[in-house]
Amino acid sequence: MKATIERAKLLRCLSHVQSVVERRNTIPILSNVLIEAAGDGTVRVTATDLDLQVVESLEAVSVETPGAITVSAHLLFDIARKLPDGSQVSLETAENRMTVKAGRSRFQLPTLPRDDFPVIVEGDLPTSFELPARVLAELIDRTRFAISTEETRYYLNGIFLHVTDGELKAAATDGHRLARFTLQRPEGAGDMPDVIVPRKAVGELRKLLEEALDSNVLIDLSASKIRFALGGEGGVVLTSKLIDGTFPDYSRVIPTANDKLLKLDPRSFYEGVDRVATIATEKTRAVKMGLERDKVTLSVTSPDNGTAAEEVPADYASDAFEIGFNANYLKDILGQIDGDTVELHLADAGAPTLIRQDENSPALYVLMPMRV
Repeated sequence: MKATIERAKLLRCLSHVQSVVERRNTIPILSNVLIEAAGDGTVRVTATDLDLQVVESLEAVSVETPGAITVSAHLLFDIARKLPDGSQVSLETAENRMTVKAGRSRFQLPTLPRDDFPVIVEGDLPTSFELPARVLAELIDRTRFAISTEETRYYLNGIFLHVTDGELKAAATDGHRLARFTLQRPEGAGDMPDVIVPRKAVGELRKLLEEALDSNVLIDLSASKIRFALGGEGGVVLTSKLIDGTFPDYSRVIPTANDKLLKLDPRSFYEGVDRVATIATEKTRAVKMGLERDKVTLSVTSPDNGTAAEEVPADYASDAFEIGFNANYLKDILGQIDGDTVELHLADAGAPTLIRQDENSPALYVLMPMRV
């Protein structure tokens, strides 16, 4: 194989695919990317960790000898990063080696044969629909912070996508908080199976979306795999296995009868929580909210660091009571609210609280209280 590629294109492509590759691998070939150069001048670069695969196509300056080879992903990325701007990079393979040349620089890297490189077999993906990249990015941003990192409850380690009541819903929970985002069901998603997209795939997809926010994303899926195609022809394709598990019926924990309504400015509320939580320790992450007419008193008591309190003006007309929340979880949710007000629908100190911007907001959050 012999191909010449502009450094900027090569670097951009490698920055997309190399983050899929795990830094520590017991299987050497999984540290590599597969580079395929075709006679028509296109080069395809593929990376995989066996559960997730990213393929990107780019236009080469020239392909003198078509062929395919695998080479260390992180090494090639680091080299491309350090080469001078505007240079052209020549990739040439011979005898288990790849020679990388640009300007006066020359590198010889070990390679492994393309036949050893594992490719995810997609199989049949019967459900197919499109979403604007901006909408998909918002769906991820509004939910992924609530994905569980607990490996034992593996079925919570992703975003749950499902169609119900004519809507496409995305949900994530770690048992302490729940985030749900709702949008109108896209055309073609009618018979879609319920799927759980793994955390790593969600993270990689979100990075790719950042450069394609003005386009549409084509989503194809089956009960076991999902594929996201960005940027049309010559774009990026991310394919991932889905989590094989059953997501719990989260709708049961969304409260419908919480009768105490608290309205505040999300920014001043966030900053107040952040300030009083300064003295909180790992053991006392709880911030106590004392609700009274038209104000909330935030307080934290730490046996080691003393006490902190702050009053935040609020719109509240129900009975006075106290409730505690994990300060970090509360801040995570408040950080998702873009508007000038946030609504907290409360019941009592032991019941889950519903948080949203307003009743028309596509995003909804549920937060479990803490004893304080």
